[in-house]
Amino acid sequence: MNTAQWTPALSLDFDPLDKMNHELMERLAQAQQASDAELSQAWGELVAHVATHFGQEDTWMLETGHRQAEAHSLQHRVVLNLLREGVAQLRQGQLAQVRQMSRELAAWFSRHTHAFDEALALHLRGHLPH
Repeated sequence: MNTAQWTPALSLDFDPLDKMNHELMERLAQAQQASDAELSQAWGELVAHVATHFGQEDTWMLETGHRQAEAHSLQHRVVLNLLREGVAQLRQGQLAQVRQMSRELAAWFSRHTHAFDEALALHLRGHLPH
């Protein structure tokens, strides 16, 4: 399995968002590399980061009147709910399903960054200090 990693292609030229995205990729890589015994803790840390990360983006969009806020936030809610389902799956010993979810999250994140976060970064550069 290829481990998630930050690449220059994910850079958005908006430091606050780039830092959060970089940390998300680091936490995802940690979860992907975790042993079976460590997976639950690493997944929990990933989910906590994603909740904070998405919450910050949603706040920025609301506060600055970003026109794609509704669609962008909807993706956040759907993905966060799926990641929280992973916590329940881990409690039931379904490690393989969570490992598959981690691979799918990496692919989704790249698409989401280009489809939504690029526009958000452009918008925020005109509204927030960076």
